[in-house]
Amino acid sequence: MKKLNGIKLKHRKNTENSTTVNFPVPESVRIPMSMTMGAPCQPLVKVGDEVKVGQKLGDTDAAFSAPVHSGVSGKVTAITDYRNAMGVVCKMIEIECDGQQTVSDEVRPPSITDKASFIKAVRESGACGLGGAGFPTHIKLNPKTEIDTLIINAAECEPYITADYREMIENPDDIIGGINMVKSQLGIKSAKLAIEANKPEAIKNFTALAENDDTIDIITLPSAYPQGAEKVIIYNSTGRIVNEGMLPADVGVIVMNVSTIAFLYRYMHTGMPLVTRRLTVDGNAVKEPKNVNAVIGTSFRSVLEFCKTDIDSVIKLIAGGPMMGMSVPDIDMPVVKTSNALLAFDHYDVRKTSDCIRCGRCVRVCPLGLMPADIDRAYRIRNVEELKQLKVMLCMNCGSCTYVCPANRKLAETNQLAKTLIPRK
Repeated sequence: MKKLNGIKLKHRKNTENSTTVNFPVPESVRIPMSMTMGAPCQPLVKVGDEVKVGQKLGDTDAAFSAPVHSGVSGKVTAITDYRNAMGVVCKMIEIECDGQQTVSDEVRPPSITDKASFIKAVRESGACGLGGAGFPTHIKLNPKTEIDTLIINAAECEPYITADYREMIENPDDIIGGINMVKSQLGIKSAKLAIEANKPEAIKNFTALAENDDTIDIITLPSAYPQGAEKVIIYNSTGRIVNEGMLPADVGVIVMNVSTIAFLYRYMHTGMPLVTRRLTVDGNAVKEPKNVNAVIGTSFRSVLEFCKTDIDSVIKLIAGGPMMGMSVPDIDMPVVKTSNALLAFDHYDVRKTSDCIRCGRCVRVCPLGLMPADIDRAYRIRNVEELKQLKVMLCMNCGSCTYVCPANRKLAETNQLAKTLIPRK
């Protein structure tokens, strides 16, 4: 099987040897009611209420969502409207912390007696894809088709980000325990822990841990971007192809982020829901790059200041990696469940765009074999039928086409705009 290699990027894993540091409990937190794919939650508390660590703050009857919990104890001071970086508006609960970190009586290990109770517990944990996508985990673990392979995504292929790597180094037993737990509860025969080749220590450690378990394979992925993309990692790990309109479950596979699987293992033993997030803080405006474990709702500003960032010099702030992350419009936005990195830069190279020279580089690097230059042309003339034929909906927005374009055309960005022209079924 020929593997999809992708493009070569400078890894810039400056914090790979930086042990995770716990961020002090902030004076206040702002917790959005929408941090995952799906429906936003509705607040379960009101202004003036006292809350505790692990207490459920928001929930919804919608199946495609996940509840929100408090990572602090204190008093609710406001419930306001919040607009995230995608422009989505939801309610946000503001809490003044008391510094006591009193744990709620709600926090206790769930009782698991069968698959249904396991899925229910996963939902109650508030778990979602911690690689950045935010797909509710209980939905992913309850497919309608038979699953024979669990893939743990430990590629972490974007430059700078080392949050998942530190999970692998610091909590390997939780990862192995989580893999075995999910396999057992869902009746999955085998698992593949897929790690990019630029993480030799993790590969060595997990190879030793899984040495006597023939149901867990340690897969070494090529050190290239975008190995962590779902369709790419499925193909490179199993040879199976997820076609347009298909889900991984349609080819007998579930893909889970390595930090998500470790969190679930801890939750089943402690009952503490998803209330903190490890994120890599880096970039040339950050004087002390490090991996920080922060309470969800902590402001980006305070995390940056904790890492000795020259705030006044920051002109580009990215939540996530430089390839697929999003520019942050407000430095006081909060850490959320999907926050895996915060990159601060004191310069931003704006390159002039010129006409396409038909070099074909974008086609050669696309991991899904798309034709970005043709999609760009079809979008500009609003040819919806051609966009369908060019399968623009397959684009994962990895940014590889934009990265290699000698004309500096914003191809990946155009692909996303082109998707909005396709009628949704």
